Amino acid sequence: MPSGAERLRPFWALVALTVVCDRITKVFADQVLAVRSMHVIGDAVQLRLVHNQGAAFGLELGSWQRWIFLTIAIVAIAWLWSAARQAAASDTLRQWAVGFVAGGAAGNAIDRMLSSRGVIDFIDVGVGTLRWPTFNVADMAVTCGAVALAISLWREDARRSPVEAPTD
Repeated sequence: MPSGAERLRPFWALVALTVVCDRITKVFADQVLAVRSMHVIGDAVQLRLVHNQGAAFGLELGSWQRWIFLTIAIVAIAWLWSAARQAAASDTLRQWAVGFVAGGAAGNAIDRMLSSRGVIDFIDVGVGTLRWPTFNVADMAVTCGAVALAISLWREDARRSPVEAPTD
């Protein structure tokens, strides 16, 4: 049976991998996209630099929002680390899920610590004026990790609940 540290290895590796990929892409965006936007797939996928001081979808909380969102991210990462520690060693999906969510939270928290301009977003997807809010690698990690976590929790719940046979 793996030790506690061994079970957490995937969690911390995914946090680190997510943060590194997020930082590399954000440095690129901050340097290259500050000069010009790039069309990747016509109008549908573009790279353009945006600084988001709010939260998801531009949620704003006033003059203290930078520190509020940073605090929320730190609390979330601590909770996710605890969830990784409590997950069954065999639940690889849960380890990966919480690792990606924590890595994404950490990536955006780093932006908040480094600059008062806000989180660097740069992936713009849509058609014409119908655009999804601009996002980044950290946001993708949080979203994919959250979906994987929901699947993991659903599977755990399904294993715990006996399925009753229909009665005639």
